[in-house]
Amino acid sequence: MSLLPGIAHPRDLDRLSIRELEALAAEIRTFLVENVARSGGHLGPNLGVVELTLAIHRVFDSPNDPIVFDTGHQSYVHKLVTGRQDFTRLRSRGGLAGYPQRAESEHDVVESSHASSSLSWADGISRAFARTGRTNRHVVAVVGDGSLTGGMTWEALNNISDDNDRNLVIVVNDNGRSYAPTIGGMARFLNKVRTTEGYRSLHQGSASLFGRLGPAARAMYRGLRGGTHGFLSRFVNNEALYSNLDIKYLGPVDGHDLEAMIETLHLAKSYGAPVIVHAITEKGRGYAPAREDEADQFHAVGKIDPLTGRPMSSAASTSWTDVFAAELVRAGEERPDVVAITAAMLRPTGLQPFAQRFPDRVLDVGIAEQHAVAASAGLAFGGLHPVVAIYATFMNRAFDQVLMDVALHRAGVTFVLDRAGVTGPDGPSHHGVWDLAMLQSVPNVRIAAPRDAERLREVFHEALAVDDAPTVVRYPKGSVGAELSALERLDDGADVLARGETPDVLLVGIGPMARIAVEVAERLRAQGIGATVVDPRWVVPVARSIVDLAAEHRLVITIEDGIRVGGVGTRIRQVLREAGIDTAVDELGLPAEFIDHAERDEILEDAGLTASKIAHDVVAQVLGTRIPVARPSVDADPDWPGLSDDGPRAGADATDGEPQPRGR
Repeated sequence: MSLLPGIAHPRDLDRLSIRELEALAAEIRTFLVENVARSGGHLGPNLGVVELTLAIHRVFDSPNDPIVFDTGHQSYVHKLVTGRQDFTRLRSRGGLAGYPQRAESEHDVVESSHASSSLSWADGISRAFARTGRTNRHVVAVVGDGSLTGGMTWEALNNISDDNDRNLVIVVNDNGRSYAPTIGGMARFLNKVRTTEGYRSLHQGSASLFGRLGPAARAMYRGLRGGTHGFLSRFVNNEALYSNLDIKYLGPVDGHDLEAMIETLHLAKSYGAPVIVHAITEKGRGYAPAREDEADQFHAVGKIDPLTGRPMSSAASTSWTDVFAAELVRAGEERPDVVAITAAMLRPTGLQPFAQRFPDRVLDVGIAEQHAVAASAGLAFGGLHPVVAIYATFMNRAFDQVLMDVALHRAGVTFVLDRAGVTGPDGPSHHGVWDLAMLQSVPNVRIAAPRDAERLREVFHEALAVDDAPTVVRYPKGSVGAELSALERLDDGADVLARGETPDVLLVGIGPMARIAVEVAERLRAQGIGATVVDPRWVVPVARSIVDLAAEHRLVITIEDGIRVGGVGTRIRQVLREAGIDTAVDELGLPAEFIDHAERDEILEDAGLTASKIAHDVVAQVLGTRIPVARPSVDADPDWPGLSDDGPRAGADATDGEPQPRGR
């Protein structure tokens, strides 16, 4: 008889025996494999926290006792237990999010999937409960051992230890991995605990001894086991890790032993002060293809065959990450000063081939983007050229270091931002839409957005040649697509991709949006409107050729996959005004909103960033029925000043003041 359909609320777990909970755990693993295989998503992490999650919900009373996940990719089991069992559209529009989401359930507290922030949340919530007299409520933070490499975790622990009268339980989900094996001194310490012969032999030996003595002895063993965790931890010198923090430590405990987990969590709950419960788990538990995957134990998968774990799609395609990975190795062979840094994402950002070729020239700092960027400034000072490879969404965490450590000191550091722009199914916290607006405010920065693989190779090597300022190369998630050749390369490096018969509209396509710009130009030509398409390649600083082309055209349209507010289009508009050019500029991009999970094409369509919508609007602007209105053509208005011998003349700015809403 299936148990999972009968679980609509965490309290439904109370009526189940331990044996039934174990059967439910097995059922959940089967459910996860079947459903995640169909949609794609985070499989390995969730297989590893099945018993741990069941035990937490058995002992604590969510949502009265808030549960904070760090990070949220391990929350699928939590969703199932809290009544969300329709995974048919997981990570698709209209379906469940891949991370906790408040709109889905009152049981979801923190939506952000950026690591190492859960303890700060838990600290704040527990302080609020204590201050408002709600001392009967507990706060549970589930933090992966990889998140312990982040500085925020230790800042939070330092503050939690300063006030020891709150009901706060920190569950360390220790599987030895974040995306890949966890690195650093913390990881080495926990690995020693995980593998020490003293702990293993004592734990296994005691279980075996009591087991041979019959049911009464087994019951005694279960009752004593929770109380002996502290002794076991001291036996392996594990409390040394937390001794200076003044926080009670329980563990290590087998995170797949439901009885042990429940007993230990009950102890933690009754303690009346912050407690750390150290649970050792196995990523990919119960699914052989995940356990046998050395790369990341199926941390995140696309659509796979649930029996074999093999990808369902047989079509081979080259990703942007693949292109960068190969080019970085080539650069490393040419330049011994090139070194690479990442934050716990060696494989996802494409550094693995470089690490295999040059193992002593790669630094994986763990989930610590701030440290990665500040350290890169030091590496540059020491005569090296660091390449910092990070997902665009995680670059937000290190903005101060980019500004004050790298840029202020004019350090030659190259930042390579993977998953820039719209990423799709991973939702609001993973879209890399803020990087252009954020980073272009950094003095002396140079930002490149390649449109295809060849341009990525070009701009990456051009970035490495800069040794007196930060450079940024950003590209999206997914396949790189076919090459988009230029008609002409201008003197300052900008590429002209199309020219119309008349200089009506200048379309500036940023990175992968250049393809849409070319399609828009074709649609405009069919309407008798001439359009020039230019790809700046280096979008910051604005190339002089963009200024000159803008002066020759009646209207400028910029198209980018970052937010419009403070984006590249805004910068181009400002530069044109400084140059005294009155050509109207319409900056197209994404709204300054948190964008829900959906396919990339769906999100771009919502934002009006499709060739058909853009072309339709441009026709209206050329006809003068939509703001900003295109400047009259020379033929239509012989009095239009155009270009004088002294350059463009200033005139009325059709985009001054608040722009009309575009529904984007």
